[in-house]
Amino acid sequence: MIESDKLGYRKHVFDEFEFENGQVLRDVEVEYTTRGTPKYDDEGNIVNAIIYCHRFNGNCLSIEDLNQLIGSKSGLSDFNFFYISITSLGYPESCSPSTTKLKFDFPKYSIRDCVNFKRKFLSDVFNINSILGILGVGTGGYEAFTWGCEYPDEMEFLIIGSSSFKTNGYRYLTSKALSSLIESNDAYSDNVYNEQLSKIMFSINSLIYTQYFSKRAFQNFTHDELDMLMDAFVEEGSTEDIYDFKFRNDSTLNYDMEDKLSNIKAKTLIVGASEDIYYSPEFDIYPLKDKIENLEINIFDADEYVYNYDYSRFIGLFREFLEEFKK
Repeated sequence: MIESDKLGYRKHVFDEFEFENGQVLRDVEVEYTTRGTPKYDDEGNIVNAIIYCHRFNGNCLSIEDLNQLIGSKSGLSDFNFFYISITSLGYPESCSPSTTKLKFDFPKYSIRDCVNFKRKFLSDVFNINSILGILGVGTGGYEAFTWGCEYPDEMEFLIIGSSSFKTNGYRYLTSKALSSLIESNDAYSDNVYNEQLSKIMFSINSLIYTQYFSKRAFQNFTHDELDMLMDAFVEEGSTEDIYDFKFRNDSTLNYDMEDKLSNIKAKTLIVGASEDIYYSPEFDIYPLKDKIENLEINIFDADEYVYNYDYSRFIGLFREFLEEFKK
């Protein structure tokens, strides 16, 4: 079942979706949007589909962040790709603890579940079982790595930005601490969503924002400027449901594709920032050199923010990388 929406996205409903742990949900909603025009081969298969996998705090409409790359006036507009952006499993616009009202009884899910959620959608809605490529950023990069490792014959290229192939060290401790913080509050197990949970989300978003700065930015801003920027970020995320956040956070705890990276057959472009605190070139990008066969790496200089959504600097890089995949 597909129904249009005036805001630029659509909804599809699975009859059911089975998680890796065997649990099954029925009447599962999936939110998505598309850009561009599909091209078909002689057998009616779409041949120019690129899947966009959004960040931890995004949804399918986050593809608009890429307007400098995929917009009608962008430097890649003549490449005629068909972009499909799907709101991931666990997000309120698709199937999540809050929208199903299951709260803490929602099935625990993994990054692989998120990938299979999108694979099922592509098969059901577009009859797509192989795609041209995947573009993933942040935790969307986790999905791209997982997709490339677990289903290496299903895509021709991967483009992954500001991401990693596993959760370890600082990221693991941060995610574990956030999960423990939520569980330690008795209100988490209540049947009524109360003010205590909203206050916890306020604190969590304050901590998360520290990851959105480059190392250099910490030195460039005054305390007042930092306070103002953090307050704006926290206010924007103040309505996020704590159950959606926790399940999404927990899905990354055991994420680790390191031993499977050699499975990747797709041509792969990894993009990262020299000043990134959360995803560092030293630990998250350079180790890939010996693990993925057909690999390109681009480390850019982040002047202030790492996640400022300025993709204009990458037009030349992306155009050169994608040239062989024009349809």
